[in-house]
Amino acid sequence: MSDGPARDDDPRGAIARLPMHRMQIVVVVLCIALNALDGFDVLSISFAAPGIAAEWGIEPAMLGVVLSMELLGMAAGSILIGNLADRIGRRPTILSCLVVMAVGMFTAAFADRIWVLSAARLLTGLGIGGMIASTSALVAEFSSDKRRDLNMALNIAGYTLGVVVGGAIVSSLIAELSQWRSVFLFGGAVTALAIPLAYFYLPESIGSLLARRPTNALEQINATLKRMDIAPIAGLPPIPAQTEKPSIAVLFSARYAPMTILLSVAYFAGIMCFYFVQKWTPKIVVDLGFDPSQAGRVLVCANIGAFLGGVAIGLASQRFKLRPVIIGSMILAFIMVTIFGLGYRDLVVLSVLAGIAGFFVNSSMVGMYPIFAQTFPETLRASGTGFVIGMGRGASALGPVVAGFLFANGFGLSAVAAAMASGMLVAAVTIALLTWVQSRPRA
Repeated sequence: MSDGPARDDDPRGAIARLPMHRMQIVVVVLCIALNALDGFDVLSISFAAPGIAAEWGIEPAMLGVVLSMELLGMAAGSILIGNLADRIGRRPTILSCLVVMAVGMFTAAFADRIWVLSAARLLTGLGIGGMIASTSALVAEFSSDKRRDLNMALNIAGYTLGVVVGGAIVSSLIAELSQWRSVFLFGGAVTALAIPLAYFYLPESIGSLLARRPTNALEQINATLKRMDIAPIAGLPPIPAQTEKPSIAVLFSARYAPMTILLSVAYFAGIMCFYFVQKWTPKIVVDLGFDPSQAGRVLVCANIGAFLGGVAIGLASQRFKLRPVIIGSMILAFIMVTIFGLGYRDLVVLSVLAGIAGFFVNSSMVGMYPIFAQTFPETLRASGTGFVIGMGRGASALGPVVAGFLFANGFGLSAVAAAMASGMLVAAVTIALLTWVQSRPRA
């Protein structure tokens, strides 16, 4: 097909209409793998937290601050680097984020004081935030209409896959070496190995090239179309009459402000609960009388459930209306996190409850990403997705801090868990309100 005569139509129509080519599948799989790195790099501090607390004598409130540092970095990275991805392209942004993440992980491995470790986690989060926004846009723009929601759900589910696989490895490392620094060394090495893979196998998004129109846009587009066995185009399609420039201000224009605000609130409320489970599970299990390696395995179970939840919501999107499924999942997430907070002292029960809670919490969060792609056009996709993620994660950095403060001031596990789980109820109400707002006729 690629040897046929050049066409004049917009190539995005062919990508949306035709079955997924193997090259597109490679792009999606590689993005899933990069998000798996993100997931492990974010939660590496959770696996290392019991060892850090024991070696350095950190109190729960201070540990909560350290646990939140990469969330602050992710917030800044999602907003600033997500907008950069709309301005300079998805591919160079992803490569830069990988370099930043690797540097941050290796710095954390050799940290000798709290402020160095905190700075390293902030740097790692900066790269991760930009990565998630960029890969989300890339997957949406290389997917067919039929598979877009599924691919985006699988892409974000890769985040928890990284925690499952990487967590199983580092739990064994911690048990054998009794050394928390091995967690960051492992993460830094794997992140560094991903850089050449992304360089050689990730092309620039055709949608991004058409939106930005650099000087060699036509040549790059046709080279990518050839790899997908799609006929080249003779020239770039006309620029749409109404094109939004990638900026934060446009997200708060009359057209996008209601959706931007509602999505930000929903994501913030849900991610507060998500990171309570992810950040505090190992410490909670240790405080119940188990050793750090067993605590790490409970977190792995939570993320096995989270990965399965992400896959399940993707498959559900192929058969059902997505938003009612997400709302139901959020309600069940609230219930299961509250039950997990009852503090059962049986390791098997804890692992099963963590897995079920992880299933519903992550299926709720993963299901929001296709909504981002539906809401924001290509010119704003990375900016809009990055802003919502950034605002949500920036505010949710308070989650581990608030939980630490509540624990330090005498609140029991059940009360803290119920309080943090209530964010899922807020998210469910907000998604329902978003659906109502978008269904209203506009002038």
